[in-house]
Amino acid sequence: MPGVTSAQPAEPPGLAAGPRVPATDGERRALASVVRLRILRMCLYEPLTNKQIAQRLRRDPASVLHHVRTLVNHGFLQAGDPRSGPRGSREVPYRATGKSWRLDYGAPDGGPDPAADPVGDTMLQAFLDEVAQAPRGERSITRLGLQLTSEHHTELVDRLEALFREFAARPADPDGDRWSVFLEVHPDPDGDG
Repeated sequence: MPGVTSAQPAEPPGLAAGPRVPATDGERRALASVVRLRILRMCLYEPLTNKQIAQRLRRDPASVLHHVRTLVNHGFLQAGDPRSGPRGSREVPYRATGKSWRLDYGAPDGGPDPAADPVGDTMLQAFLDEVAQAPRGERSITRLGLQLTSEHHTELVDRLEALFREFAARPADPDGDRWSVFLEVHPDPDGDG
C-alpha cells in the first residue's frame, strides 16, 4: 500500500467525506471493544505492527492479533506491505482507514434492546481510559448544563458536528501535537424530563 511505511503517511481516507452511513450489526460488534477503539486511535497517524500495538497496550501479542484481525475484517484497519522483522520474521504494519468516523451507530438492527448502545458505551470507556493517562495540566475540561427547545438542541448538535467535521477534514499538522476530543450531549438525568 503506497504511503503506509513512509515517515509522513497519508491522511486516513475520507474522514469528513459525505453523510454518515448506518453501521451494520457486525461493525457495531467490532467496535464494541475498548481495546479495538484504542488500536484504531494508535494507528490513525502512523502504521503500527501487531507487536508495536501490543507493546503500547501492554498486552499479549496473540490476544491483540485477534482484535487487529477483527478490525481488518470489518474494514477499520488496512494492512500495509509486509516487511522483514527481527530474526527473519514478517511484520505487517496496520493503518486506520477512517471508516469508524463515517458510520452512524444509531439503534441496532432488531437487537434485543433498542436502547442499548454498546459502541457509545465503549467509546465512553475508551475515553475514560485515555484521559486517565493524559497529563492533568494538558487537559481542557468543560461541563455544561443547558435548557433548550428541541430546535435549539438540534442547532447545538448540528453546529458541534459541523465543527468536528471541519477539523477532521483538515490535514494533520506535521509538526503538531496529537489531541483527543470526546463529546456527548445527553438529557440531564436530574431534569424534569
